[in-house]
Amino acid sequence: MLNGKKLIEIRKGGFVNKGAELMLHSVLNKLKSEFPDAQYVMNPTTFSGSAPYLKRACLGFYQKVHLYKFGIQFGKFEFLIPLKIREMFGIVLNKDIDIVIDISGFSYGDQLGKYNTLELVNSLKKWKKNGTKVILMPQAFGPFESPKIKKKMRFVIENVDLIYARDQSSFDYLKSVCHKCLNIKKAPDISILTEGKVSDDFNILSNQFCIIPNARMIDKTDPKVRKVYLPFLISIAKYLYNKGHKPFILVHEGPKDLLLARKIRDSVSEHVKIIIESDALIIKAIIGKSSALISSRFHGVVSGLSQGVPALATSWSHKYQMLFEDYGFSEGILDLNLSENELFKKVDILLDESKKQKIVKLLNSKNEILKKESNKMWEEILHDLKDN
Repeated sequence: MLNGKKLIEIRKGGFVNKGAELMLHSVLNKLKSEFPDAQYVMNPTTFSGSAPYLKRACLGFYQKVHLYKFGIQFGKFEFLIPLKIREMFGIVLNKDIDIVIDISGFSYGDQLGKYNTLELVNSLKKWKKNGTKVILMPQAFGPFESPKIKKKMRFVIENVDLIYARDQSSFDYLKSVCHKCLNIKKAPDISILTEGKVSDDFNILSNQFCIIPNARMIDKTDPKVRKVYLPFLISIAKYLYNKGHKPFILVHEGPKDLLLARKIRDSVSEHVKIIIESDALIIKAIIGKSSALISSRFHGVVSGLSQGVPALATSWSHKYQMLFEDYGFSEGILDLNLSENELFKKVDILLDESKKQKIVKLLNSKNEILKKESNKMWEEILHDLKDN
């Protein structure tokens, strides 16, 4: 509690990755509508720089302070800051927090190493002592082949109130760790219910077919994929440009994605626009206005499919395949080993109006189902939180 009001931490949100920002807006807007008198806190994530002060302050977040190194929180030093000083500057401690909402997206499993899981375990030990409710919102999990990570993940599952897998594979990975745990549930990505924010600066007449690159396709894949990824996107962009479909490149995260965007543009034409937008809600609206989409960013794909925009995607983890399966469009995953002719046949599906409209109809029908599931998830979460 802070000043007698419920204090809710939204954990692992950020502003550089637009998917992380979109999830942050999604959960914050929902919770504020249900708990208008609550106060909200966010970790400054000083070292990553993904959640700078001004961005947090604009959303009304209090500042969480803790001393942390190598997965260990040195909580006893936090109490050196007097309560009056903390209240004056909007600073809160771990012990003040009533509810933690984790919106990591994809942090826990063998693929991203043991550090994230270790950090969560150490945080949970403190939260458990404080009686804090902890909910892990829909995200990708696993696999858990490492015995150490599996053991730590079991502790996580047994000590959180609710944990939501975003897809069937992630659900199965969690169940493989603790098959009898009833707090493991499945629900769609939280951002599908969030509306975009239209910008008058976006010109749909000159920017029609959206391409979203992802530096993770280079640093999280094997050498063969790394080598062909950029030429693969360049081939698609050239094909679209030469056929008059006015491709544009949307930067979904930071300098590395921008570098890829510039390389694609420089290989195709100076007339191919690169769009850099700081507001994740505007980015979602831009995707929603696009005629079609090819994305290597997960939340770029989610923003497209959830708005009925036909999409294809490259993939570096199971979360992409599972997303397309949820939409009944598993052929939307692009194999980087395709020949140019095979690749262009795939792209042509999004250019053929009759085929495109069939996909749109499919996506819209699936969205009705997925949005009902998401609303059901929120009912479960709010029921649990209001009991707190």
